[in-house]
Amino acid sequence: MYNKSTKKKVIHAIIIVIIFFAILSAIGLYILRYQVKGESNLPFNITKIIIAQSVEGTEKENQPERWNLLVSENNDIYIYLEKNSKYNKTEIIESIDINNIIINKNNTKGEANCYRPIKDENTMFNNLEENKITQITYTGDLESNIKEQKISNQGGIVAFRYGINNLANYISNDAQEIDYSKLLQLTNISEEDIKTAISFDIIINLTTGKKYQSNINIDIPAKEVIEKGTNGIEITDLSNLVFKRIDN
Repeated sequence: MYNKSTKKKVIHAIIIVIIFFAILSAIGLYILRYQVKGESNLPFNITKIIIAQSVEGTEKENQPERWNLLVSENNDIYIYLEKNSKYNKTEIIESIDINNIIINKNNTKGEANCYRPIKDENTMFNNLEENKITQITYTGDLESNIKEQKISNQGGIVAFRYGINNLANYISNDAQEIDYSKLLQLTNISEEDIKTAISFDIIINLTTGKKYQSNINIDIPAKEVIEKGTNGIEITDLSNLVFKRIDN
């Protein structure tokens, strides 16, 4: 038989084991919750994403036809970051990185690429070889300047283009004028030809050394841009974004 002293030791050991497992369970639940929901109070939030869709026709040089155009479809993606008013510390953006860009386009028509902004007074993007990117960084500064890839260190806009070049070739000797907004229809481009899912990682780097990363997935539709030649999409439901702290 156990004496009183031995019983107390056994009970004490059981209590310690219970407390130990309770702590482990609490830690496990916290880790699980963090993996699902991420950071609950970021210094900066993504408040909306805007996609500006358009059709472009580039004239082929030295061709005998009256009209000989290479048709492209463009999707200019603008990501808005704002300071979180509920965050009670002062933080400064050092840079914003966009990388790990994955384009999921099922149809093989056209050449799908991403492009950086350019320093040109007349246009924000140009689908030239030298402007192609696989990642892009916006540097924190006093003021935002998309063309120079700068973002205000207290929030602003970062942008890049997803474009499909050489989607079709429009040739005509009959038309006196061309309605460029109808080029996708004139070349029989379907929704399946340009409908895309694109994903990428965005990383918020702060001057304090903190880094927050999230993966963004966007379904880019096609119907409106085929019918109208332009389309604007505003995404404000970003509840599915999960930002996690990256270890330094």
